[in-house]
This record gives sequence, structure tokens and C-alpha cells, in this order.
Amino acid sequence: MNETASQLQRFIYSHHLYSGVRRAAGTLLPVTILGGIFGWYAAGLVATFGALCVAFIDQPGPHEHRVREMLGGTVLSTLTVAITSLASNHPLLLWLVVISQCFAYSMLSVYGKRGGQIGFACLLLMTVTMHEALTADQVWLHTLTSFGGGLFYTLFSYSLSRAMKLREKEQALSVALFATSDYVAQRANMYSLDHDLDESYRTLITCQSNMTDKQQGARDMVLRGLSGQINTDQPKRIMLWNLFVDTIDILDTLVATRTDYSLLRAKLGNSDILIFMRDALFKMSVDLDRIALAVSRERAASPRNSVKAELRALEFEIDQMARSGYAQREPDVYNLCIEILRRLRHSANIVQRMIVTTDLSKKTESIQPTVLDQSLSQFLSREQYRPGMITSNLRLDSPICRYALRVTLAAALAMTVWTLIPTLAPHGYWILLTVLIIMKPGFALTRQRNGWRLFGTLIGCVVALGMLYSTDNNTWLFVAMVVSTIIGGSLLQLNYMSASVFNTNAVLLAFHFVDPSATTIITDRAIDTLIGSVISFACSYFLPWWEAQFMPSLARAAINANREYLKAGLHYVDVLQANKKDPHNPEIHRAEVAWRLTRKNVYVALGNFAEAFYRMMLEPRSRQWHVIEFNNLMIQTHMLASQINAVMHALTTSAQANPIVTHHLSQIVPHLQADRSVPLPALPTAIVDGSLPNFAYPMTQMQKTIVNIDDEIAIIHSNISPTLSPSGSPS
Repeated sequence: MNETASQLQRFIYSHHLYSGVRRAAGTLLPVTILGGIFGWYAAGLVATFGALCVAFIDQPGPHEHRVREMLGGTVLSTLTVAITSLASNHPLLLWLVVISQCFAYSMLSVYGKRGGQIGFACLLLMTVTMHEALTADQVWLHTLTSFGGGLFYTLFSYSLSRAMKLREKEQALSVALFATSDYVAQRANMYSLDHDLDESYRTLITCQSNMTDKQQGARDMVLRGLSGQINTDQPKRIMLWNLFVDTIDILDTLVATRTDYSLLRAKLGNSDILIFMRDALFKMSVDLDRIALAVSRERAASPRNSVKAELRALEFEIDQMARSGYAQREPDVYNLCIEILRRLRHSANIVQRMIVTTDLSKKTESIQPTVLDQSLSQFLSREQYRPGMITSNLRLDSPICRYALRVTLAAALAMTVWTLIPTLAPHGYWILLTVLIIMKPGFALTRQRNGWRLFGTLIGCVVALGMLYSTDNNTWLFVAMVVSTIIGGSLLQLNYMSASVFNTNAVLLAFHFVDPSATTIITDRAIDTLIGSVISFACSYFLPWWEAQFMPSLARAAINANREYLKAGLHYVDVLQANKKDPHNPEIHRAEVAWRLTRKNVYVALGNFAEAFYRMMLEPRSRQWHVIEFNNLMIQTHMLASQINAVMHALTTSAQANPIVTHHLSQIVPHLQADRSVPLPALPTAIVDGSLPNFAYPMTQMQKTIVNIDDEIAIIHSNISPTLSPSGSPS
């Protein structure tokens, strides 16, 4: 019950609900104003559809990006309306126009998620425009009205976002904190013997990928606009900045460190020490959840948990290890426990500081300077829309081109079906709309979306039918339509099937207001959705691009990212040693920023690898390739990143960098590069015999991990030679 209440609170105060309200208001206002005040209901609906197109593009993110994307979407959608309207009286021409636009707008997926949203929004507007033939005189008025609706929504959304600028930053940060809380809770499960270690690792990697994505969103929102020092009379901005810095500090403390859970379980499985470690992390996750909720509600967080008991118990257990001689018998385990205690203590201090930060009544100063210099700007997301990205993908070996061809075929089949079956002609555009909504670049995503859309639509039809037969009060029906519009838009990113239920209900109620005499509208929509789902399922097998085809390149990208991380770390160590007498040398700052940037790139590469692997697991078993090997590679590359950070932390905190260690690490770099003829160097004797206690354990573990990576890639490469060879190099 508490978990359900917590999730409900997350949703109520989240940017998802806020965005849903913003989109619903922006899309319903045109028809409300034009229809309700002036009686121009037809024009109001056209303007609303133009606004709805832009609303699909209006997703949480930096204001500058959103405005550019919404303006671009408004121009493209207006062009779409004009072309489709001009062809609406000529069946053959309309056929060619629709097919061409389906291919062209599907190709916008080369620009990533944002490009795909813009393409879908234009196709949505094309679909609702084509269902009614327009005369030449009506075309331009229809086009201008649609353009006005899109422009109105852009101005409405931008104005509201400017007024709610700090609020949107708070929401983005709270989302990142919730994701961090989930990650810490999963990290706690790694110490529990009740959870399978491999399965826990896979879940942990998924949580880390989600957290990295959400923290990037918070970074884009919080860092933008920090062109100068925050004044003391801006307590909210100081709070946001300090919480953001502390969140990154937790990331550095927990995510970027290596813990050998298998060693701890094997050596300390019967000890209470693992329970203390688990409970400490779990309590911190609860506190982080409370902090996130406090930020989203604009309230001060109240401290309800304390990890002092767990930390003291850990100190006692570690002291007992030293007294009993366990530290001499198992130095690796003992040193690891000490390191975990330090990390937990440091993380607990950060969490407590974050709780205090949420209380705006207590004056606090910025933890770090808040000037957004050029180095920090490198961490912000950048949107690139180069035409060359489309032309370079116009080939059959491009997954985006194959996707565009699949959508084009599915659209052609949808139009053929309603042409051959006259009873479907009046509402056949709904079949095409269903196809466009369901079709996704990946097979697994298309199959998932197909089931969610079909069941969501059918449930929505039942709900709408129940409402229409239970009451004829238009006021209540209008309220239900508005609420369904808000909730449907809010759930799009959270639960697509539930979103389909509410969106279907909203659309059917809207059609009821447009034409109350249409008694078969609900049945027609259910049949159209079923036909569209069948077409989408059949076409998903046309020129498919299975996730297994991505796996070698994504594995190579993860290994290459680790290689660059190691190189940047070694450069940072060299710069530190060269400027020991000048610790404020700007070269040190640049090297550190470059190192942190490569670490961010590692997290992104690991996240992409993990997401593709889990999508592959949803595909037909016959299309799943080297599941065991890629699963192990996913875990091993994740472990390698943590081991690199552990070694670099030891090197950067040492008074003098050990040349034996740095030389060995520099020899590992070419082994991870394309030239696989460079063998993995053996560990130096000083590391093997324990002469370097601070480096013996992490260096030994790193060596084992790289050997495991090479072994897994060798197995993959021996069966088939796609584009991957040992150490992640091209064949």
C-alpha cells in the first residue's frame, strides 16, 4: 500500500502530469475559443489538430530545444496539411502523397527520439487531414487555420514554460533523484543472498541506464541559464544547484566504484556485515525518495532515517576482523569492507546535507561556483539536424531505411484495405492512424506497442460505451473528455496501454460532440484498430532489423568507451603529477573534465548496450544470438568501467603515482584498440606478489575482467564474423 501511495505521489507531482495538463490545455483552447465563443467549431477542430501535432513534439527538456523543435514541427506540419489537402480530391495523387510522406517522415528517426516524434506528429496531421476531400478554396483556409493552431500552441507552451522555468527545473531534478533512489535500492539488493547475483546485476545495469538518462535530463535543465554566479537572494536556484552537485557526488561515490559482490558473498555470506551494508543503502534510498518528493512538492524534506546504527555496526565488525587476524588471512575482503564503509559514510553525509538543502528557510551558499564555463557546457545534450544524416541512411543496410520502408508498406496495405471494403472507407483513416502509432524501428518495440495499443483501444471503447449509455449529461461527458486527455497525455511515457485507454476514451467522446447521431462510432474504431494491428504485425516481418544485428557494434562501443575512459584517466594522472607544485593550473581542470566526460560516455554506451540486449530478449528465440555471451559481456564491460575508476581513484589520491601501475595500464590501452595483435600484458610482479597493496586487488580484478571479455568475444567471433573481434575490434 505504501509503495502504491509513493508511486501515486510521484505521478501527481511529476513533470509527466504537468506536461499532460499543459498539452491538454494548449490543444483544447483553440476549439474552445473558436467554437465556444465564435461558433466556428469546424475551424476550431482544424486548429486543435494543428496544436495537437505540435503537442506531441512538446516533451520535457531545455526550453531552447523545445521551441526550435515546436517551430520546426509547425512549419513541417503546415506543409503536410497543404500537400495532403491539395491531393485530397484526387485518389491516385492522394495515394502517392500519403505513401511518400510516410517514407519521408519515418526517415526523420535518424535524428533520434526527437526526430521520430516530429515525424509521427506530421503523419498524424496528414492522417486526420486526408479523411475529408477539400475544394481548392478550402485548402488554404484549412492550412492557415492549422498553422495558426500550431503557432498558438508553440507560443502558449513557451510562455507557460518561461513563467514556470524554475518549477520545470525542480521537476527534472526530482525525476533524477527518484531514479537515483531506485538505483541505490537496487544496489542494496546486491548485498542480499536472497537475490540471484546475475539477475541482480542485470537489474542494476537497467537502473543505472535509467538513472543516467534522467540525470542527463536534469543536467540539461539545471545547468542551462547559469551564466553567472547565483545571488544569495535566489534560494531556489541555490537549492537546485546544490542538490544537483550532491546528486553527481553520489553518482561518483556509488556508481563509479567497483565492488566484488561475489567475493563478499563467498567470504562473508554467513556474517551480519552484508545485512548492515544492505540496510544502510536501503535507508539512504528511502531518504533520497523523500528528498525527491520534497523537491517536486516544493517543501522541506524531513529526516526520518538514520544510518548511524548500521555504520557503527560495520565499524565494529571491521574492528573484529582486524583483532581476529581475518585482515591478514583475507586482506582483499578486509580492504574492500573498509572501502565500502568509507563510501557509505560519505554517501550518508551527502544525503543528510541534501535534506538540509531542501529547507529554504535555512540560508545556504553554493557548494561550487555556478558559472557555466565552456568545460561544463560539454556535458549538455546537443541536437543535430543535418540533412546528410538522412541521405547517408538511404540504403537497405540502414535500419532506419528499412523501418521507413516497413511503414510505407503498412500504410499502402491500410489504404488498400479500406479501398477494397467500401464500408470501411468513411473511417478507414483510423486504420492508417493505428498503423502509424504502432510501427516502431525495432521488432520488439513494434510487437509491444501492438499489444498495448490493441488492448488499450478495446478497453477505451468499452469505457466510452459505458459513459455514453450511462448518462446524456454533456457537461459530465466534457469533463470526462478533458480529464481523459490530461491523463492520456501524462501516461504516454509511463504506461502506454493505460495511455491508450484514456486517449481512446477522449477521442471517442470528442467524436460524440462532433456528431452525436453517429451510433456505430465505437464499433468502427474497435474494428479499425484490430485491422491496423494485424497489418502492423504482418509488416513487422518485412525487412526486419533484429537487435542481434546491433549487438556486436554496441558491445564494441562499450569496450571502446572504456578504452577512452582509461586513456583520459591516465592523461589526468600525468597532468596531476606534472603540476604538483601548481595545483591551480587550469590544465588540471581541463584534464579532469575530459576524464569525467569520458565516464559519462561510458555510462551512455553501457546503457545503449543493455537496452538493446533486453529488446533482443523480447524478439523470437530464433533471432536471439549468443544470449549468454552478450549477457556476460554486458556485465563484464560494466565491471571494467568500475575497476578503471577504482584504479584511477587510487592513482589520483596517491602522493606519487606508481610508474609500474601507469606503465601497465598504458600497455592495456592498445589491447583494447582495433589492433588485436597487441597481446594483453601480464601483470607486473610487484602487483602479483602484493608489493603494491593499494593496487593489487583492483588491478588483478581488471586483468580478469579483460580476459573474460576477450574470451566471450572470441566465442562470438568463432561462430560468425559480423563486425566484432576480440577486444571489440572490427574484423
